[in-house]
Amino acid sequence: MRENGSRAEGIDTSRPHPARIYDYLLGGKDHYEVDRRAGEQLVAAAPEARIGVRANRAFLLRAVRHVVGTGVRQILDIGTGLPTSPNVHETALETAPDIRIAYVDNDPIVHTHAAALLADDDTTGIVLADLRDPRAILDAPGVRAVIDFDEPVALLLVAVLHFLTDADKPREIIATLRDALAPGSHLILSHATGDFADRSGAAAVYSKATASMNLRTSTEIEGFFDGFELIDPGVAQVPYWRPDAPPPPRSHEIGFYGGVARKPG
Repeated sequence: MRENGSRAEGIDTSRPHPARIYDYLLGGKDHYEVDRRAGEQLVAAAPEARIGVRANRAFLLRAVRHVVGTGVRQILDIGTGLPTSPNVHETALETAPDIRIAYVDNDPIVHTHAAALLADDDTTGIVLADLRDPRAILDAPGVRAVIDFDEPVALLLVAVLHFLTDADKPREIIATLRDALAPGSHLILSHATGDFADRSGAAAVYSKATASMNLRTSTEIEGFFDGFELIDPGVAQVPYWRPDAPPPPRSHEIGFYGGVARKPG
């Protein structure tokens, strides 16, 4: 395992953190009472929230299997969150034992858990850094030690961009990352939306967290794929992106879009 630090927020257990709320809703154990309270407030405001985060996780795993199945052997997972099992590493290894992965998150608690999980793995990098500074991520020794940007990479931005405001310039951030990728690389992206119900109450829960929730429309989310070629079925609600089992009940209410795209060339 390769590890290094970069600019990131300090540990703050007085406010809920998105990664820990997500872990709670997935049924994980790496969270605090403040995160559990926020999770229950989120479910009260958006009753499909638990179903939604689990459907999003299932989308992530299907997308990883697809991309690794095309021959990609490198993954850059930004905003990885707590490594609730099954995680990206376990899923990718099922298909390709030679996979190399760089995990990036701005939460020191996530960094600590990921480092402990992968302590004996020299094909994995753990980097404490912030998506708002994509150049620092691309240049981080912990990323460069395991990722060869001259070869195709799977870039994962799963359930992270909705924590950036428009002032953070998310499209410019993605463009910086995209331009560093070789042709044949893929982008796996998911994002929360209010297209299917008024979820302003759910977004308000994050006003007291360490990051705000910024819901976007399908058109706005599709714009994040500029410079990539979307694969079928394009941007879809996550339960309906190449499902390998019947979608769960209430799937039509789930406020997550997901998509996978390839960099041409």
